[in-house]
Amino acid sequence: MTELRHDTQLKNDRIDDVELPPLLPLVRRAFKHPALMHFNRLAASVIAVNLVVLIAAVPEVPAEFASRAALLNFALAILIRRQRLINLLFRMATAAPVTWPLKVRWTLAKVYHFGGLHVGGALAGSLWFGAFVALATVEGAPVDVLVLAYALVALFAAMLATTIPKLRAKNHNRFELVHRFGGWTSLVLLWAMTITQVGHSGEPLFSTLEFWVLAAVTVAVIAPWTRLRRVPVDIKRPSSHVAIARFTHGRKPFAGSSTAISRSPLREWHSFANIPSPTEHGFRLTISRAGDWTGRFIDDMPSHVWVKGITVAGVANIEVLFKKVVYVATGSGIGPCLPHLLAQEVPALLVWSTRAPRVTFGDELVDEILAVQPEARIWDTAEHGKPDMIRLAVAAYRDFGAEAVICISNKKLTWQVVHGLERRGIPAYGAIWDS
Repeated sequence: MTELRHDTQLKNDRIDDVELPPLLPLVRRAFKHPALMHFNRLAASVIAVNLVVLIAAVPEVPAEFASRAALLNFALAILIRRQRLINLLFRMATAAPVTWPLKVRWTLAKVYHFGGLHVGGALAGSLWFGAFVALATVEGAPVDVLVLAYALVALFAAMLATTIPKLRAKNHNRFELVHRFGGWTSLVLLWAMTITQVGHSGEPLFSTLEFWVLAAVTVAVIAPWTRLRRVPVDIKRPSSHVAIARFTHGRKPFAGSSTAISRSPLREWHSFANIPSPTEHGFRLTISRAGDWTGRFIDDMPSHVWVKGITVAGVANIEVLFKKVVYVATGSGIGPCLPHLLAQEVPALLVWSTRAPRVTFGDELVDEILAVQPEARIWDTAEHGKPDMIRLAVAAYRDFGAEAVICISNKKLTWQVVHGLERRGIPAYGAIWDS
């Protein structure tokens, strides 16, 4: 173990001898498996509720019933992703005092798994809509309604196909484009189908449930784009691996939030953790080379970028539910941790594994970290190789007397650390890449 201090002296500790806590009993341990994480539980809960509704409605399930069930599920899937609602969910979940039992706070801190409601709503809505089309066909619905309905079925099928994990990971940009433009197109088609259906029924459009649900969804979809701005950015590049972008537009974002930026607003959007300084105006984003887009950003630094919507709470905001926390970060994962370390709302200890920190991120950033985390445990992988992050986390958790561990790393390592700790009874949290 290496600890980088202000005088840059290195201190070597052995981590191989760190004893891991025993595993939880099998039943409790099973519920800590990634397959049963809260994200999947929420998705399954939405499907279960829809099954109960279906069973209660059988044998009379008219096309109109299936259509409304589909629309309500789609509304859930869309609204749960709205930035203001996400921030509200975080505020509600983190309002619990640290005097509450740890088991309760452990569960409340899983609030960032809310994306399971999105997945459950989208899947259930698609199934209900398929049932609606089948029932409408059997019932002899007007041809113009059926044409729009079958067009929507094809569109939903294409959108669902891109969510298959292997396809999504391999073609993430295509996934984003299909969902953005497919989502907008499906909303237009749903409006067209609803207006057509109401026209055939003779009902006033404003008196229908469909009108008000679609109106709410449309406002929610448009709202972030009303705040689309092209703003200046000042970028420093401490190394070919990292760019630090500084913004001074608008209000200072809250610690633990993220901002989505783009060079082409109709194509790609990428979110990064905001790093506001308690003593300075504006904020920074730490952008590391992790793909084509970030590589181009670092090599060809823009003078302006696009931003939209409002800043949204991230996983590390759950720190306030605990008396003490350990932050475990690798590489540019330091970005989402830094605003919390600077804010010092909760006593924290940083464990950071990265390659040549001063060379990669620059002396200024490393010194800023050490100023607020003089006891930070920084492991230089260039000198000592890759460490056992679970053992590092356990050692810091015990030494610091923490109640939880927050891990910010790549997908594979984050899940490895979170699962490795939780199955041993240590509350652990990390991003779940569900966007």
